[in-house]
Amino acid sequence: MGDQVQLQADILTDLVALRREIHAHPELGFCERRTARRIADELVSMGIEVHEGIGTTGLVGVLKGRREGSRTLGLRADMDALPIQEMTNLPWASKTPGSFHGCGHDGHVAMLLGAARVLAADPDFAGTLHLIFQPAEEGLGGARVMIEEGLFDRFPCDRVYALHNWPGLPAGTISTRPGAIMGAADKFRITLTGKGGHAAIPQDSPDAILAAASLVQQLNTIVSRAVAPSASAVLSITQIHGGHAHNVTPAEVMVGGTVRSFDPVVQDRIEERMRAILKGIATSFEVECMLDYDRYYPATINNPQAAADVLEVAATLGTAELAPEPAPTSEDFSFMLQQRPGAYIWLGQGSHTHGAPLHNPQYDFNDNVLETGVRLHVALARHWLK
Repeated sequence: MGDQVQLQADILTDLVALRREIHAHPELGFCERRTARRIADELVSMGIEVHEGIGTTGLVGVLKGRREGSRTLGLRADMDALPIQEMTNLPWASKTPGSFHGCGHDGHVAMLLGAARVLAADPDFAGTLHLIFQPAEEGLGGARVMIEEGLFDRFPCDRVYALHNWPGLPAGTISTRPGAIMGAADKFRITLTGKGGHAAIPQDSPDAILAAASLVQQLNTIVSRAVAPSASAVLSITQIHGGHAHNVTPAEVMVGGTVRSFDPVVQDRIEERMRAILKGIATSFEVECMLDYDRYYPATINNPQAAADVLEVAATLGTAELAPEPAPTSEDFSFMLQQRPGAYIWLGQGSHTHGAPLHNPQYDFNDNVLETGVRLHVALARHWLK
């Protein structure tokens, strides 16, 4: 209760202002220099040791408890914005055209800084807390880069947690689950090459457009016919590019899209079937097929005990909910969970005034859940660093 009173009296107003300041000055992945500088200044003002330049713009704050202990904990917040034009018309709307915090990373930063402030003022725990501020979560793999540059070698973490706002849950609800919670993200680009020629003489030119049309239909059978009904997966075609004139058969067509899955066996099966289909397309339509298949984010897999601990701690703060199923969206915190046991957590932010989904031009982080996020970070730190 003491943390809650102190937060309301001393911190919450500052956090709202900080969150909105960061929102007004969004920065894309690996370019979060102003944001990182602002975070570093805040941590230094709390007396927290700061290490910068990890993964280009990433940084880590190190806070030791006043009691002796060997346990270590990492709490992670992502910092980057999205390349989307904001359409909220809020007073704190993005001042950078074509860039805005449409996923709530501004709120994640504010919540972790709020927790740092509470814990630095009263470090009544044993062991070491690592406050990880990560760049480039939005498709660029900032977590992987930080790990490659020695994140967990320099800042050991026996356990690691990350918190993400979730508009689909009622504001203040805390939810997680053991096992898969977010999907693996793959992207593919298929280039179909025919001969090209006059559209009135099709017999002389293998038709890449026709091959692409058949390909799209066949790719959409993979999940329904090659993946077990009990498994979950998504394959979406999102791009088709080819041709420039009504009377020319194009020599080349590009088909692109994404695959989401939760099980590496299913992931392998989908890619295997895609390659087999392309061999058939090449033979049937006399075109060349080239596939660029990139598994850029693995599935986010929670450690069962770490997830159980989150739900136990969350129940003392308010509404805790076992997530019934994973989300097909992806998250590069998955790289950290491949290295260390931990859990990814959803914090509900949905309300009648905050109903826009993530990555929507009308989205804004719900400042009313800042307090819950701060208290959860603090409670998790004190629970693990006993």
